[in-house]
Amino acid sequence: MRARLFPLALAASLLTACSTGPVKRVSPPQVSVAQLSVQADGQWQVDLRLQNFSSMAMRFEGLELELRSGDEVLARLRSEPDLNVGAESADIHSIGVQPTATGRLLAAGALADARALPYQLSGKLQASPVDGRSREYPITFRSSLHPAPGLSGVLR
Repeated sequence: MRARLFPLALAASLLTACSTGPVKRVSPPQVSVAQLSVQADGQWQVDLRLQNFSSMAMRFEGLELELRSGDEVLARLRSEPDLNVGAESADIHSIGVQPTATGRLLAAGALADARALPYQLSGKLQASPVDGRSREYPITFRSSLHPAPGLSGVLR
């Protein structure tokens, strides 16, 4: 009996040793606005949340996005974050931008009236697994920003 079980156990352990480990899944990343701060000089600091849904770390290399509210362009965002984000995790990347005139008016109105500012991010994001080849991902995200209580000029 033992003589028959030994080859079977040996074969099973060899097959287990040949496995490549956990499955590595690369999923499309997502970008959203975590915070928009209006600076004294009229510039904006936009804190972007870079979300990695993959089962391995990803390197975020570049982004070209358009920030809109309805049909109006608020700002164009271009950056090269060069940021590693761990598996199934997120990180913040800050960008200084020059808003459009309409963008300034819409943000000022939302802050003055203490109301939400709906927005859409669209464009592309360049990212890759830390050990892999770079790829371009299309980005489309909709949400809204609200005035942060007690923080002047800040929408979250």
